Amino acid sequence: MKFNWIILSALLLTAASLVFYHFKQGASEEQELVIITEEIIEIEENLLFGINIDNFEVVEGIVERNQTLSGILSPFNVSYQMIDEIAKKSKDIFDVKRIAFNKKFTVLTAKDTLMAQYFIYEPNPTEFVVFKLDEGEIYKESRPIEIRKREIGGTITRSLYVNMVELGLTPDLIDQFADLYGWVVDFQRLQEGDKFKVIFNEKLIDDHVVGIEDIQAAYFEHMGEPYHAIPFLQNGEMSYFDQHGESLKKAFLRDPLKFTRISSRYNLSRFHPVQKRYKPHLGTDYAAPTGTEIRSVGEGTVVEAGYSGGNGNYVKIKHNATYTTQYLHMSKIGSGIKSGTRVKQGQVIGYVGSTGLATGPHLCFRFWKHGKQVDWLKEKIPPAEPIAEENKLAFADAKLRIVQTLAAIPYTDVTNLLTAMK
Repeated sequence: MKFNWIILSALLLTAASLVFYHFKQGASEEQELVIITEEIIEIEENLLFGINIDNFEVVEGIVERNQTLSGILSPFNVSYQMIDEIAKKSKDIFDVKRIAFNKKFTVLTAKDTLMAQYFIYEPNPTEFVVFKLDEGEIYKESRPIEIRKREIGGTITRSLYVNMVELGLTPDLIDQFADLYGWVVDFQRLQEGDKFKVIFNEKLIDDHVVGIEDIQAAYFEHMGEPYHAIPFLQNGEMSYFDQHGESLKKAFLRDPLKFTRISSRYNLSRFHPVQKRYKPHLGTDYAAPTGTEIRSVGEGTVVEAGYSGGNGNYVKIKHNATYTTQYLHMSKIGSGIKSGTRVKQGQVIGYVGSTGLATGPHLCFRFWKHGKQVDWLKEKIPPAEPIAEENKLAFADAKLRIVQTLAAIPYTDVTNLLTAMK
């Protein structure tokens, strides 16, 4: 019996030792775990274009006129042989011949040798091309874009352009708005007190606006007359209609240049500023800086594209059996625009200049109807189709929702806005 108690005591002592050992071991592990956790420090990398730049010098620049990749990189101890090799390698990703004036670039150089290790080129605000020079690696990346919805209302005190810019709207948005209402509102004759509202999405990168999407809905009130712009999908195409279901789109854009001013109208007895004599002016002149994009007002086929003494560089487009348009005094004709080219409405066909008989940069726009030149500004251009009968109920639902949304947008007082920004 005594032996049994000895054995039992021994077993209990052994069990206690094991429990103590495990407890101590667990405590040690827990203590050790705490120490390890305390030693983990998250180090934030100093990234630029996804590259850790701690060991680099960063040189930022703007491409100068006629500057090439070789001209940019040769001051950074990059050999012409290496430049030639990366130029050949990069063609499928980005052709270095397309490096353009006034675009941003960044060079990362080694701190000890100041030799370029990376060249980063930004062809537009949303993309960048990385050239890893030492390994000859080239790749293109896109920046993450944030989409932000905006609803803006304003009142005309000076001009549509000035008042929209004061509200923080971009020229691209203003151009869209002007194209939308170009055939129902004469923006050359706006009245003080006219009102506008617009709903759209803008694209942002690092909280900077880099672009916009199409207008979602709009409203314009001219001399007390309301004009709604309601988007609706019909025949597989998204178009804009007024509150009565009539299309705002016409066969032609209202102007061949984005938001601009008319400097001279169709006139059968105008005094020619170069030839110094009275002669008919059978076109409409649009004043604009050299290089401003010229758009085809409608779909059609190029029938002439070249140079003549009086017209300078010009393009002539046949739209259908009835209408033909011509665009004169270009600084240069658009790439790929030649006789036989099919163009779309709004496509860039050239750039404003002062070639031929011109005293300054402008576009002379000419318009033919049945082979006779007519006053473009007085023509009644046929509209696109209105809302089809079978779509009227669906359009009525869309209209009700959009009209209510537009009505809820307040008009911003520009004076108070500008004061608050000071």
